[in-house]
Amino acid sequence: GNPPNLYYLDEDGEILFRRMFNELKNNDWEDLTADEEYIYIADIGNNFDTRENLRIIKIPINTENNSYELINFYYPEQEDFGFKQQSMYDAEGLISFEHNLLIFTKNRAKKITEIYKLPKKAGNYKAELIGKINIESIVTAADYNKKLRLLVLTSTKDFNEYYIHKIKNFNISKLKNLKTNTYKIPIGKTQVESIKIIDKNNFWITSEAEM
Repeated sequence: GNPPNLYYLDEDGEILFRRMFNELKNNDWEDLTADEEYIYIADIGNNFDTRENLRIIKIPINTENNSYELINFYYPEQEDFGFKQQSMYDAEGLISFEHNLLIFTKNRAKKITEIYKLPKKAGNYKAELIGKINIESIVTAADYNKKLRLLVLTSTKDFNEYYIHKIKNFNISKLKNLKTNTYKIPIGKTQVESIKIIDKNNFWITSEAEM
């Protein structure tokens, strides 16, 4: 429900400028990822499994070009769109991986994350389930660094404690029995929403304000 804007910040957290997309609607923007040419906005928040308009918004990195394309998709495993408190098809994590986009679900019912693959081209797609990671919690953010071959996720069990999960040598052809290193984030009760890899030992994370 917030305005369909992107905010560009410096390293001190000061807003440099705002990029507005007035023709779009912010249904529930959750995560960002990028490759060399485009930024991908994950309009994939689906708190109660009721949404039927999930999509990724593809925009040029060039800030003078405010064109956009839509990558619309659905989860083929979902048959029921009725209200569910223990949702299975909510998602808050998105990464760019080679020629694909990968979504990491926030599965409250099973306390796992399922990995779905989408192409980077505009169109209407059936998301492809390619694997899952049993982290015994629900994922709230994701990032991938191709030089380090490092995937990181943030998660929570009860919204009181949050964790970073590091997965080295991540490859979508080897998704079985992934080894994760898990670290508690010493931040207390909050709402961690995104993570950015700086190097193999340092990360930026953001949190929504707790009212």
